[in-house]
Amino acid sequence: MSNLTPAKGKEQPGLRYPSNGKTIYHRPLNRAKTSELSQASFAYLFSEMVGYASKRIESIQDLEKRLNTQGHPIGLKLLDLLLHREPARTQTRPLTIITLLHLIKQQLWTHLFGRAADGLEKSSDPSRPDEYMIIDNEPLVNRYISVPRDMSQLNCAAFVAGIIEGVGKQQATPAADGGGEDGGEGKEMWPGRTVFLVKFAPEVLERESFLGKG
Repeated sequence: MSNLTPAKGKEQPGLRYPSNGKTIYHRPLNRAKTSELSQASFAYLFSEMVGYASKRIESIQDLEKRLNTQGHPIGLKLLDLLLHREPARTQTRPLTIITLLHLIKQQLWTHLFGRAADGLEKSSDPSRPDEYMIIDNEPLVNRYISVPRDMSQLNCAAFVAGIIEGVGKQQATPAADGGGEDGGEGKEMWPGRTVFLVKFAPEVLERESFLGKG
């Protein structure tokens, strides 16, 4: 019976890692120099998603809920992807509400839309310390959607709200609602201005207070 010992000088077959330590998860899907997805392709795909979600709905709220549900699983995976692409020394999960919201406003928005969100504010109402607002003056998801006159209240940015909610759930920081809403100051200058209301669960505020005391 022959001996199957591998010949000298030949490596055993198996998973090999690049010398720079970066794997396929570090590379963008688009390998073009700009590393950007064609807006025409995105507009087509997203309009198809909206069309699919709009079948057999009973109300505008029902359609927005479906869009929110479509975005939620993306948010569950995006946080891990963004952290994985960070240098090893900075791969730390956000432990506080503010660091999580800044990550969403900066890194996540830039990853999805090529720019940071336009604003991050805390509710000015003292009775609502659990509410924060992420502001986008011109959401990309609304730019190429033609809304029928009888559905003028529809805001397809509910899809982005689902992503925000998914990121919060992945971080074990329950972000209830995460809903997108039109209006607020600056509506005249930015007709499509959308405010994403992020409402944190009571236990998150309790943890925040405990971390502050520590």
